[in-house]
Amino acid sequence: MNGVIVINKQKDFTSFDVVAVARGILREKKIGHSGTLDPMATGVLPVLVGRAAKAQSLLPDTDKEYQARFQLGMTTDTLDITGTVLSENKSNVTKAEVEGVLPQFRGEIMQIPPMYSAVQKNGVRLYDLARQGIEVEREARSVCINKLELTDFDEDSQSGSLCISCSKGTYIRVICDDIGRALGCGCIMTELCRTKACGFELKDAVTLKELEQIKNEGRLDEVLRPTDSIFGCFGAVNVSEKQAVRFSNGAALDLDRIKKIKVSEKPTLYRVYGGGNFLGLGISDKEKNELAVKKLFL
Repeated sequence: MNGVIVINKQKDFTSFDVVAVARGILREKKIGHSGTLDPMATGVLPVLVGRAAKAQSLLPDTDKEYQARFQLGMTTDTLDITGTVLSENKSNVTKAEVEGVLPQFRGEIMQIPPMYSAVQKNGVRLYDLARQGIEVEREARSVCINKLELTDFDEDSQSGSLCISCSKGTYIRVICDDIGRALGCGCIMTELCRTKACGFELKDAVTLKELEQIKNEGRLDEVLRPTDSIFGCFGAVNVSEKQAVRFSNGAALDLDRIKKIKVSEKPTLYRVYGGGNFLGLGISDKEKNELAVKKLFL
């Protein structure tokens, strides 16, 4: 069994929990996932099965989209509802005021990773330090927020929802916290659902319970997507039978002998097909005038 199954992760499961349960359902040892979700988060988590697990280190850096609920007037040590409350106050923020601070968090921004995160400082995970009550200085990182929209806000409860499309490595709870700081009242994230990742949407996903039922009914072909589906953002090239054999044996191909390939100055990844079958990923080298093997999925 080889391919991608898009799971709708349930709350209080780690991404590793999902992989462990999927491994048991599918009776498949080689399983990976495409990007960690915190236990409190739900939503899109592509699971890589069989030979597709080799794709884990090569996944394209595509934007992810989230729906996040937030609560104004509160701060916690984790920046979300799971943490210890640090402050509570009555806020009287209007919808217009919330919308007024959002533009400063759109586009390319600098973001400081939270203490409760897997980022390492001198070889130690920040969350390990945080659990010891230690806070250290963290370097701000550049992230891109392509969309940040207020989808609803209740002025009575001072709570609402955000739709966020962002680059890899963005912390949504930090955005909520920063919004609270900008408004001067504090803010925590109360719910998080990833609605898009790796080109897949929530409508493409199944729960682990549904996956087990599908497996028992012999319908896995309905949810098992081909390995190359996770590389849809890369260009595709088709090679001849002889070229396919050469590429499959790990040898580079002459770019001049590949039809309809437009090579840029920078090394570029391509999906390589032979006889209609996905062979693997190739990477172009204009200086050497070759398409070298990046990873085979045979």
